[in-house]
Amino acid sequence: MIKSVIRWSVNNRFFVLLATLILVGVGAFAVKNTPVDALPDLSDVQVIIKTSYPGQAPQVVEDQVTYPLTTAMLSVPGAKTVRGYSFFGDSYVYVIFDEDTDAYWARSRVLEYLSQVAPTLPSNARPQLGPDATGVGWVYLYALVDRTGNHNLSELRSM
Repeated sequence: MIKSVIRWSVNNRFFVLLATLILVGVGAFAVKNTPVDALPDLSDVQVIIKTSYPGQAPQVVEDQVTYPLTTAMLSVPGAKTVRGYSFFGDSYVYVIFDEDTDAYWARSRVLEYLSQVAPTLPSNARPQLGPDATGVGWVYLYALVDRTGNHNLSELRSM
């Protein structure tokens, strides 16, 4: 098989050179016209709901805030995945949408469903939409550390 390809290539040098020039030209055209982004956004379209419920334990936040929000967001059109996280006094719900979903359309749908479920939440729980950004925005994280020992953990959290 290979012997016959080599024989044909040697006998038809003009066609081999022509095919090589065409491939080089198409490659140069593709390199020139392909858009390049320094930090391409490969993340899914997501909308974050952050709810502050001050002074409540994670289990209470889970039962009274995160679970109702998560179940309500499961019915948002185009939602692929809904993830809820509960912390001390805070709840985060991530609604991840299908590919090719417009980010602003997704935010408006989540806001629509959030307005329906907000009256069922506790009175001092304040849900709000997260920043209008992609998942690539979570690049910079920091830790607040007191090397002097003058502040306890709750004081560091309140800073």
